[in-house]
Amino acid sequence: MDKKVLRKIKRNDSLAALGIRAGGVLVIASVILILLLIGKEALPLFYAPQAELSKRFALPDELVDKEIFALGVDEYREIVYVVDELGQFTFVNVENGLILKRLQAESVEDGLRVTAVERIDTRTYALSWNDGHLSMDQVAFSIDYDAHGKRVMHMALHQLGRFEAGQQTAQRLVARQSDHGVTLVRQLGSSDLEIIQQVEEEDLFGNVQSSREVSVLEGVHPDPVTAITLNGDGSMLYAGTSHGALLRWDLSTPGEPLLLDKLQAFRDRRAVTSLALMLGQISLAVGDDGGLVTVWFPTPTEEGDGHKRLQLIHTLSRHDTPVAALVPSLRNRTLVSLGRGGVVHLDYSTSERHLLTLVDNDPVLMCDISQRGDGLVALQPNGQVALWSIDNPHPEISFSSLFSKVWYESYSKPEWVWQSSSASDDFEAKMSLTPLIYGTLKGTFYAMIFAVPLALLGAVYTSQFGSKRLRELIKPSVEIMAAVPSVIIGFLAALWFAPLLETHFPGFVLSLLIVPLVFLLLLILWQPMRDRPWAKYVESGHEFIVMAPLLVLAVAIAVQLGPWFEQLLFDGNFKLWLFSEAGMRYDSRNSIVISFALGFAVIPIIFTITEDALSNVPQSLKAASLALGASRWQTVWRVVLPSASPGIFAAVMIGLGRAVGETMIVLMATGNTPIMDLSIFNGMRPLSANIAVEIPEAPHGDTLYRVLFLSAVLLFILTFVLNTVAEVVRHRLRRKYGRF
Repeated sequence: MDKKVLRKIKRNDSLAALGIRAGGVLVIASVILILLLIGKEALPLFYAPQAELSKRFALPDELVDKEIFALGVDEYREIVYVVDELGQFTFVNVENGLILKRLQAESVEDGLRVTAVERIDTRTYALSWNDGHLSMDQVAFSIDYDAHGKRVMHMALHQLGRFEAGQQTAQRLVARQSDHGVTLVRQLGSSDLEIIQQVEEEDLFGNVQSSREVSVLEGVHPDPVTAITLNGDGSMLYAGTSHGALLRWDLSTPGEPLLLDKLQAFRDRRAVTSLALMLGQISLAVGDDGGLVTVWFPTPTEEGDGHKRLQLIHTLSRHDTPVAALVPSLRNRTLVSLGRGGVVHLDYSTSERHLLTLVDNDPVLMCDISQRGDGLVALQPNGQVALWSIDNPHPEISFSSLFSKVWYESYSKPEWVWQSSSASDDFEAKMSLTPLIYGTLKGTFYAMIFAVPLALLGAVYTSQFGSKRLRELIKPSVEIMAAVPSVIIGFLAALWFAPLLETHFPGFVLSLLIVPLVFLLLLILWQPMRDRPWAKYVESGHEFIVMAPLLVLAVAIAVQLGPWFEQLLFDGNFKLWLFSEAGMRYDSRNSIVISFALGFAVIPIIFTITEDALSNVPQSLKAASLALGASRWQTVWRVVLPSASPGIFAAVMIGLGRAVGETMIVLMATGNTPIMDLSIFNGMRPLSANIAVEIPEAPHGDTLYRVLFLSAVLLFILTFVLNTVAEVVRHRLRRKYGRF
């Protein structure tokens, strides 16, 4: 051959090899890049929270000599305010420590002083005065902009109400205001509580009638009461004692307090030092003199009589000193706890995740968290104020909250739950990925149960038993099935097949019995006719001509006998029988629907690859087996299938990967219920469908947004592992069966 031609061939071969290598490298690089991109969005979920001391300043000298009862900060962390013994709200500029404004809660008379201040929420306070009355005041910030576009903050103080409590000095006092009035609880003795409820009712004509109910609870416990608190609307009262007892009363009926709980919370009888209701007004945070912070809420009792009893749910981080104060965030379930040693802890109650420990050179005397939850202001000795910036955008996420059971509010036990949104403002997102992974595996499992036997047996028959003409007809037809869009399959499954199956389900169950019986009867009747010429023609690869009509006939018979079968075994109503006898509900979009729909999409892939693998087995092997006296089935079972096993296994694994990653079919035909139940009568929510459902509503950078990207990472890893295992097994099978 001419040397120029040889050089040209070698050059072309080198270029082709280079192009193939470059293409392979680009594919691998693209896959890795995709993984890195989606991983980059999910990774911030697991970043450790950060806190930075952004400002430190001293209060003006005129405030240092006064007793400070409370402090707070605006949402931009530019203005700090303090409440002093005169009932003055003093607003101080964080940058220079200068006083911006003073607002007086009450017109101060001679000798009138504040004795205690209770923080109701981030901006609302209950002030107890030494003459026995109570005032409820709310700090308000409004924003304006000057001519240069600079933000200007305006401060105001609104009195929500004034309440005459009584002349007797109270050891502790808590108050709440709701649309129906004011509830005030005073601790008068070591274990005596006075409950004052001022109720306002409006009749049909707009007339408002006020009433005042006073209840006294004497000797509520043998041990002294050390902490009390009310829920947001004043309908539930909580108390803790010096020896670790917790008590709960229902105050929803004015003048008739009802004791709901009286229990020993701690076996070592350590004192309860602080109580606070968290966001949602269900979970009770309890601090004790052992430095431990725990979270309790009512759960149903074993008797099942509708009564709920306080139960220890979460245990948070421990202080080295007794807990002095608890400050819940109004944004999420973050809880700020202050130890008497001046150390501040931040914990997230639901995930039991310890977020931060704030330690400074000077101890913290009191603190408050900003409205956005991104800052914390603290008062230290000698009038020093410290302001921390907190970066913790995803406190609710941890490995345990994503993959382990979590005990959520109002649930009777720990569960895996996915519920990303609700109409309630105090709703807590539940983002367990376990139900979604379970749903992915469940849908894939049922689809493969339907698809694998059908595809493999169809490929075996088409390649080994069917005629050449039949093979030329069936294989292209099955391959065309792969071209049907997933959305069409999902649409038909959801709107046509699911209602059809629900209507004729007893007939479907009966067909599982009738179809095998019909084929068994056919085999029995076929034996005497095998010697006839037309029967030999059918057996020479045309069995499909007889089997297909019989299959249709058997299914039709089953459907017609379905109502009779339902009446005989299920008293005429299968769904009612299923619920009453088995305790299961029949969902119209269930696992049976998804097995047919998703199986329909997977069958062409498995069938085509398997048929190619079987057809590529050398004819010499089959001829040798037949020459030794083996039947066609023995040859297929012992020679053809083992030789083609690498290709068959690859077909099944590729089909499995297709089923795992399918989106539109499972989105439309599963019902999208994120439950963990193997029942074939329930639906599921796979990872892929969940991403498609949730991502349009997920704010960029939000926890839900990043958890969805984490779901994509898990789906990527799952398919990668499946493909890797398939490739390893395929190579081992190939080595075992040599060149075949």
